[in-house]
Amino acid sequence: QVQLDESGGGLVQAGDSLRLACGLSPRTFNNYGMGWFRQAPGKEREFVAAISMSSGRTNVADSVKGRFTISRDNAGNTVYLQMNSLKPEDTAVYYCAADRHGGTGIYNRFYEYWGQGTQVTVSS
Repeated sequence: QVQLDESGGGLVQAGDSLRLACGLSPRTFNNYGMGWFRQAPGKEREFVAAISMSSGRTNVADSVKGRFTISRDNAGNTVYLQMNSLKPEDTAVYYCAADRHGGTGIYNRFYEYWGQGTQVTVSS
């Protein structure tokens, strides 16, 4: 059973930074596409960023481009989301997701595995 575990969320002030991490068990992500999504209260889940674990190719939503960076570790079992210059509108539950076909798509339906989410709250 594939399990994704997010960590790194918290309460910060506008302009601060946070780094989220997503670990996979029991195997590595080597051929997967890994994505971060977020869902704010009353809103639909939206794409944030994705990375191909094999090639390192990334896809980042325009709403966070230039502030958020997605990366992976060399061992292939952790993916990160570095979030800088956080804004109150970034407040949401952030979810890690895995596409076993290696894609970096923006739609929920491409991802077969999901974590439980980690709360990020940005105060003004």
